[in-house]
Amino acid sequence: MTWHLSIENIAGIRRGEAHIEPGVNAVRASNWQGKSSFLTSIKAACGTAAPLTDGHASGQVVLQTNDEECTVILERMNGTISRTGNPYLDDEYDRVCAELFAFLDEDNKIRQAVRDGTNVETLLTRPLDFENIDEQIADLRTEREQTTTELERAESAADRLPKLHQRITDLESDLEALRVERADINDETGGENAAREQLSDCRAERERVNTNIERLETTIERVRETLSKKQTELEALSVPSGDSIERELETLHADLRTVERDQELLQSVYEANKRVLDEGRAELLSDISHGMLSDTVPCWLCGEDTTRDSIEAQLDALARQISDLQTQTATTRDRVEELEGKRTAVQKVRRRERELTDRIADLETRLAETEESLTNARERRADLNRQIDELTTEVDTADDRISDLESEIKYTEAALTDVREELEETETQAERRDILEAEVHSLNEEITELRNRKEQIKHRVREAFSASLDDLLARFETGFETARLTSTFELIIARDGREAQLNSLSEGERELLGIVAALAGHKAFDVSDRVPVMLLDQLGGLASDNLQTVVNYLNDSVDYLVLTVYPEYDRFDGHEISPAEWQVVSHDSGVDTATQ
Repeated sequence: MTWHLSIENIAGIRRGEAHIEPGVNAVRASNWQGKSSFLTSIKAACGTAAPLTDGHASGQVVLQTNDEECTVILERMNGTISRTGNPYLDDEYDRVCAELFAFLDEDNKIRQAVRDGTNVETLLTRPLDFENIDEQIADLRTEREQTTTELERAESAADRLPKLHQRITDLESDLEALRVERADINDETGGENAAREQLSDCRAERERVNTNIERLETTIERVRETLSKKQTELEALSVPSGDSIERELETLHADLRTVERDQELLQSVYEANKRVLDEGRAELLSDISHGMLSDTVPCWLCGEDTTRDSIEAQLDALARQISDLQTQTATTRDRVEELEGKRTAVQKVRRRERELTDRIADLETRLAETEESLTNARERRADLNRQIDELTTEVDTADDRISDLESEIKYTEAALTDVREELEETETQAERRDILEAEVHSLNEEITELRNRKEQIKHRVREAFSASLDDLLARFETGFETARLTSTFELIIARDGREAQLNSLSEGERELLGIVAALAGHKAFDVSDRVPVMLLDQLGGLASDNLQTVVNYLNDSVDYLVLTVYPEYDRFDGHEISPAEWQVVSHDSGVDTATQ
């Protein structure tokens, strides 16, 4: 799929057009012809840069693909440049990933960090800042608590189902008996009057109120019992202070780093000197005098005469010191692990304290509301009793049974309707158990995955760095054997079996490591799924053969690779972009570094 780019007043290009084909695209030109500005125009189209040409009030870049057309307009207002339009990357997360891991020009921060020898952890993990992991975990916890509460209700509903079925059976039987008895009574009163109907309604309502009172009393008893248990558990909960643990952990971590550094330094000294002796190559470092009883050799560090036995004794002492440091390291790590376990226990107790406090507050609120409802129900029952007593005196004694029956029938019908509705709601609620259990399980997995997300990404970045470096080292002849990112993202170089300083490497080797570091983030965050293009610029430190090797390697990582090359670079297989028809700043007013 061909991309078409139209540029107007962007960086050092006043006006220009070009096509970008899938695979490798090389902008071939000498200095100050717009090579770097073309890459900057691609960044502007993606929304990661706003390089308006100096002296112009506005500019724009248009990127056309088979699927869409993206237009970015830059305007200079009050000394600042504003950007409008629809860039190719409309998500800030994607733009950050592109700027760090795909746009590998001279301004790339990861290349700069490796070039300067600074730690790259913050840069390689920066996209995580946009994922709001802590907020996501908090939201998922809230959702899990709500789902767990629904699950508890569903399980409780399932437990109530047998009782509700039995209740319906009993009510249907009672209703049938009442209707039979009512049909057998010969009503000689000539019909019911208003008093009888009112009495029947009051008695039916009183039965419903009595049922409601029983339910409220049962609920209050159950809530009080639960509240008592939670209060007892809270009172018995001992919440320790974790401040001393945190302070000791901080001290232990500092000590551990010091001991590990000392151990690594002594190990390097021991292994280098031991290897000289084991391979019998002491003459490489000093002259050996052969005596009758033993050989004398000048110490290659201090210059004093000594013997092989003395040197070996010194090495044995050094080995014991290394062993002591290893023992100290293991002891310190055991103590760190013990303290971290204690810290976890303290956090668990504190979390349980908060859960109990919240649960007690909810129970107290529910208890107060239920008690208020119970008081109102009892008052209503008292009112109904007074009304029933007054109405009873008005009803003829001969009609009492009819009124009772009709009242009981109404009550039973109402109760049956209520229970059937409750059964339907309870069955619906109970049927959601499996769904809710699956939701709780899924939420637990999501929370666990988010908790481990940062460490997993760090691990993936380090693995990707090692894999990419090993792959590239197999294709290059570099002045160092290997390199690695430590757990703290320090870049460690190995040369001649020893750790070497980054500044001892050539410019090309440092640039190579910078690209490998950016490529590690590119793979760890799956940037190719969101940003199909990679930019490569200012690799003058790499020879032509090495540059071609890097290009071939990077071409496998993206759909579009765009780089800048000089005219004399002839080892190129791909689409060539010529700036011959472009109008650039240097054509008008001399050299402008923005158009290189």
